[in-house]
Amino acid sequence: METKTIQQKIILGAPRHKVYEAILDPKIHAEFTQAKAENDIKVGGKFSAYDGFISGTNLELKKDEKIVQRWTTTDLPKGHFTEVIFEFKDHDKGTELLFTQTNVPDKYYKSLVQGWKDFYWKPLKSFFAFV
Repeated sequence: METKTIQQKIILGAPRHKVYEAILDPKIHAEFTQAKAENDIKVGGKFSAYDGFISGTNLELKKDEKIVQRWTTTDLPKGHFTEVIFEFKDHDKGTELLFTQTNVPDKYYKSLVQGWKDFYWKPLKSFFAFV
């Protein structure tokens, strides 16, 4: 199966700690996505988001700096996982989030690129505008 890598950079109007927490903390995550989320916030801990559409495992957690997760959706081929990396850097407007997703099946590349924009970055920007 042919795969691709997604890379995106987003500027969010909140400190790194707040952005890091919004990705990991299931209560905050559910607030900005308006969907159920669960996360056993430790390396090896399981997570799910968007009412179970997304699931995976936390592979690396560096507080306020980096999150690496083994990640899949109910749309991807059964048993296929990608790796997502969220890196947080200080920015004069808040936080620069560098996002990478590897091992994305070519067939799903365009929908996932747009999905991150529509279902994560746009709601996060709105969420931090009102916090």
